[in-house]
Amino acid sequence: MSVPVLTIDGPSGAGKGTVSRLIAKQLGWRYLDSGSIYRSLAIAVLRQAVDLHDLGEICRVGQAMCLAFDCGDELGITLNGEDITPLLGLESTGNAASLIAAHPQVRQVLLKKQQDFKQPPGLVADGRDMGTVVFPDADCKVYLTASVEKRAHRRYKQLMEKGIDANLAHLTTEIEGRDRRDKERTTAPLSQASGAFFIDSSDMTVDEVIQKILQLLK
Repeated sequence: MSVPVLTIDGPSGAGKGTVSRLIAKQLGWRYLDSGSIYRSLAIAVLRQAVDLHDLGEICRVGQAMCLAFDCGDELGITLNGEDITPLLGLESTGNAASLIAAHPQVRQVLLKKQQDFKQPPGLVADGRDMGTVVFPDADCKVYLTASVEKRAHRRYKQLMEKGIDANLAHLTTEIEGRDRRDKERTTAPLSQASGAFFIDSSDMTVDEVIQKILQLLK
């Protein structure tokens, strides 16, 4: 039985997670947030005080970790039975995830974990390399982006709403740095997959983006 796959790739803060989760919920499909898999590994690595350049230990932690997704109104993730959702959005988590994701050995360890999410009735997968590496034969591919300023402002708003103090200028610099690392890494760099539809969400609402993608699916 062929399982349909929709991939939504793009840089940090483009709205991939929110859009992908809502589309998966609307279609009744499974959902994969690949960024959260890397962030979960980053949390596990930081907790065990593993050097971010110790590839052997990072891969060992990645192979051993057990993840479970809860796709309610908000994404929830348990790591080895513990709810780590509040830690996923921390800048320290995101920065560590971006650093360890640049290593080919780490990406190979997590590749199979991601591909296992492809199950009936369908899958919506969001990340940096879903359409280029993880699911290159996906039925529909989207590259979702927005200006750095818009993405930084969205992130700032999210953090403030959660009661987390943030600095807009610092967030802008962080996002620019993460974009650069994601695009310049030698393994699975962030890029628009062949055949992917380009969507700039800078001046679009979440619902407008969702309707656009659902039209492409049809």
